[in-house]
Amino acid sequence: MQLIGMLDSPYVRRVAVSLQALGLPFQHRPLSVFRHVDEFRRINPVVKAPTLVCDDGTMLTDSTLILDYAEALAAPRSLMPRTLPERRQALHRLGLALAACEKAVQLVYERAIRPEEKRHQPWVDRVTMQMQGGLAALEAAHAGQPVDWQQPTQDAITSAVVWHFLMATLGGVDPAPYPTLAALSAQAEQQPSFQRAPHGDGVVAAP
Repeated sequence: MQLIGMLDSPYVRRVAVSLQALGLPFQHRPLSVFRHVDEFRRINPVVKAPTLVCDDGTMLTDSTLILDYAEALAAPRSLMPRTLPERRQALHRLGLALAACEKAVQLVYERAIRPEEKRHQPWVDRVTMQMQGGLAALEAAHAGQPVDWQQPTQDAITSAVVWHFLMATLGGVDPAPYPTLAALSAQAEQQPSFQRAPHGDGVVAAP
């Protein structure tokens, strides 16, 4: 399998870490949706990261769909809890993490791509409010729930990736209200699967 996309994308990075956690071998091609448009388009006409090229050549797009396929490949190994109450809580945290991530990415694009004179501050304020609301709810959902990094769950992986992305890309985010998320991220960044797929423009290192 080939994972296409840059590790500065939280969506690419969550897939890269998760594939390792599931024990699935893959090759990483760090193509940018901005700098390598023509090369990326030859793989995926939508030019969307992450893209997974399966062993039979099938192209999968969207991190959640890619991870659904990865779970099927790795079965019975899984990053999702088996029991219904635990799975429900994991999905709750995962949804909050992805919602906060979506809003953070919108803010990054707003700052990096849209000319300053064309930015609409009420929309920026709304997206910021949504991101902060998601982070506050995610902080509460993780509080008092220690993570076993020998057997991580998808919600823990994604939450840690999202928090690191926020701190790396959005200056001005105050970490003080989110001590649980900060600690979760710090623990995650010490794990081999995270260290082999560091945030940035590198390539996933071989185990």
